[in-house]
Amino acid sequence: MPIHHQKKIFHSINQQPLAEFKVGVDNVIFSVNTAQNQLLVLLVIRKQEPCLNHWSLPGTLVRQGESLEDAAYRIMAEKIKVNNLYLEQLYTFSSPKPDPREEIASYGVRYLSVSYFALVRFEEAELIADKVAGIAWYPLQKLPQLAFDHNEIITYGHRRLKNKLEYSPVAFEVLPETFTLNDLYQLYTTVLGENFADYSNFRARLLKLGFLSDTGIKVSRGAGRPASLYKFDQAAFAPFKDKPLVFI
Repeated sequence: MPIHHQKKIFHSINQQPLAEFKVGVDNVIFSVNTAQNQLLVLLVIRKQEPCLNHWSLPGTLVRQGESLEDAAYRIMAEKIKVNNLYLEQLYTFSSPKPDPREEIASYGVRYLSVSYFALVRFEEAELIADKVAGIAWYPLQKLPQLAFDHNEIITYGHRRLKNKLEYSPVAFEVLPETFTLNDLYQLYTTVLGENFADYSNFRARLLKLGFLSDTGIKVSRGAGRPASLYKFDQAAFAPFKDKPLVFI
């Protein structure tokens, strides 16, 4: 491209006004119902236009003086009570077109959506219902058509969750303090699919890492042999926290 054309384009870009943003946070909150072998995501009913009465992710606009992470924790606290959770920023979604969620008075105002990814213990999570029922866990495979681009955000979040299970100890954030290896295997198969690994190889791999501590306690479930209860050993894992690992 000729230099004078490049200068013209650069000059044109510089003349454009700075964009104005409304910033919102949308939370993709996952949980695993191991009893039903279901990966769940938390949805809420929208109580205002646009998309009135449509299911959506729990979300909020960021308030003055509030950080993005604080807003993410605030919307979680408004929808769910839970002691153990894993939360991290997922992605920032933006479009040059005005978002229908905003009453935009002037041209150029854009809605910037920062999504967060959370994983909580299903057995401990208590949903906070308001005066009208409008919050529920949905199986990932049976999601309705959601408001805005929330189906796509969930798909992105699911990919992140699968990656986290493969390369980090995030699974232990949502398991009980003690668990059997079969409990752990069921969690992985629920999220990754039944064909990700056979149980024998999975068991050998996890025990070889050296981060699981046998409590010496056995539990009986059904007609099979008693199974050992394990704990995740944080101290043993600490030296490897910032090093690349493959958990499965």
